[in-house]
Amino acid sequence: MVAKGYAQREGIDYNEVFSPVVKHSSIQILLALVAQYELDLEQLDVKIAFHHSDLNEEIYISQPMGFKTAGKKNMVCKLKKSLYGLKQSPRQWYKSFDSFIRGKKYTRSHYDPCVYYNKLPEGEYIYLQLYVDDMLIAYKSRSIIDKLKKDLSFEFEMKDLGEAKKVLGIEIERD
Repeated sequence: MVAKGYAQREGIDYNEVFSPVVKHSSIQILLALVAQYELDLEQLDVKIAFHHSDLNEEIYISQPMGFKTAGKKNMVCKLKKSLYGLKQSPRQWYKSFDSFIRGKKYTRSHYDPCVYYNKLPEGEYIYLQLYVDDMLIAYKSRSIIDKLKKDLSFEFEMKDLGEAKKVLGIEIERD
């Protein structure tokens, strides 16, 4: 279901908006690190990402088609979770993701709020980049990447896309 975000009014239905989009230059830097240090690069997609976040505001929607019951056709539904189409949904999703990943001891970049990294006991870094509901993870060991994927899948419904082949129009070819 998609909400009618175009009907929302700033200051009444929502206060802040933000869409979690990694900077293009951050992707280029990560790809350079992957090439230089021969890191594995994996890609994930969060299924129905916005549904993983709670709403701060009270929002009501008309009953969905096929849901209306006789005698209750004029009733509305109160949303508890974000829906695609609401202005605040991307921001709420980002806040949920940010809270989760920082709880796993990842540091958010000061340069790009959609770049996270963690220095592991071996002294090496694992990197994660977020583009709305798509992620890139880079590290030298596939088993460490798999552990992070497992943690993410436990919290969010994920689709594992495997080794990254194409990111935002950039084709990745490894030799």
